[in-house]
Amino acid sequence: MKNRIKENPELVDEINKYLRRLFPINRSLTGPGNRETLNILQEIAPLKIKEYPSGKSVYDWVIPDEWHVKNAWIKDKHGKKIVDFSLNNIHLVGYSEKVNNKIKFEELKSHLYFNDKLHDAIPYRTSYYKRNWGFCVTKKQYDILEKTKGLLEVFIDSEFDTQGSLSIGELLIPGKLEEEILISTYICHPSLANDNLSGMLMTTFLARELLKKNNLKYSYRFIWIPETIGAIAYCAMNELQMKKIKSGFVVTTVGGPGCFSYKQCFDSNHPLNSVIEDVFKDEGLEYIKYPFDIHGSDERQYSSQGFRINIVSLFKDKYYEYPYYHTSLDNLDFISAKFIKQSLDLYLKVIDKMENEKIYRSRYNSCEVMFSKHNLYLEDDLASLGIGGSYVNKSGDYSNLDLILWILFWVNENSTLRSLSYYLNIDYILLENVADMLVEKEILEYA
Repeated sequence: MKNRIKENPELVDEINKYLRRLFPINRSLTGPGNRETLNILQEIAPLKIKEYPSGKSVYDWVIPDEWHVKNAWIKDKHGKKIVDFSLNNIHLVGYSEKVNNKIKFEELKSHLYFNDKLHDAIPYRTSYYKRNWGFCVTKKQYDILEKTKGLLEVFIDSEFDTQGSLSIGELLIPGKLEEEILISTYICHPSLANDNLSGMLMTTFLARELLKKNNLKYSYRFIWIPETIGAIAYCAMNELQMKKIKSGFVVTTVGGPGCFSYKQCFDSNHPLNSVIEDVFKDEGLEYIKYPFDIHGSDERQYSSQGFRINIVSLFKDKYYEYPYYHTSLDNLDFISAKFIKQSLDLYLKVIDKMENEKIYRSRYNSCEVMFSKHNLYLEDDLASLGIGGSYVNKSGDYSNLDLILWILFWVNENSTLRSLSYYLNIDYILLENVADMLVEKEILEYA
């Protein structure tokens, strides 16, 4: 990165401290690990913790029972633990039900999962919505279990609370405008560092930084939720407000050693895409651009037909794209507090560019203005002499006249100059100079 982003060793140390505290916590869709996590994040930013009750219908879904797990292991006939949840919480399939039995390996193996490409890694698996149980193991552990003589003792001390709830964090930072920007991250993964301890922690530090600003233009709605069901529940419980939101971010996988990238929102012409690309260019960073698709994270919920919020994500080692994704090797040795701080700086620069973007609106909404009356023709145009009929449009070649016409046709509070820049594939500064000239001539005004 260019040197314009300042080093901040104190912040990096603080991020490291929280990474170490938060990493071991067993998080899932629900449960005490999520509340413990949100309580710790409250030390950084004053988020409010809300509870949505188990069993409540949220659109086509039902908030699941709360899952509690105390311990889980597999022992051989001599009592030696071969797999131990207390050593790594990814060993247990998420939402596993209670088991206390002695069984043969042939019966056990259908409940075992290993990564056939990364033999030293424990895979991450869940069974949220179908009662089941299972263990995730390394290939070495699988081989040991397969060769073990006699019965294997399988123990899972878990329970489901029908009177439980789904915990979410929420923080609204008001700005001068009522228009809100959504910033969402998910907290449901257990000891996985890039996905998504990095995202939930960076989001919290981002909230803290925005709280320091006294002149925000937009309002910012931060939410910390379990993925999918949390986004669905939040939309259902806050439907009127969510339907007013037009754009936002899902923060995930921002701490890896790989390259920067971003995923476009569903409207490829949306100005958020352009803002992010401008920040990458400003910082001299190479990046990968991923088009919107239906796979990914909670943008699927926020951008669904009922809400149509344009959501982007900025990554450092995007989910799916790094080999340790959803394995135990996505740990604190893989990510870096320094990388999270770099992602935080980029998100702040994106927001700063959004905050400082000029918003224009026309003072003449009913048909176009009279160019000659406002001296909008260039001196060497025949039209400036009152001679018409000479103009011929050339595809892809925008004259000063073209830019004025496009700006007057396009801009208002909802369709910004940046979206026009993206649509025409024209440098934003060029359009801004023309728009500012139109403000001076009192044809446009700043909104």
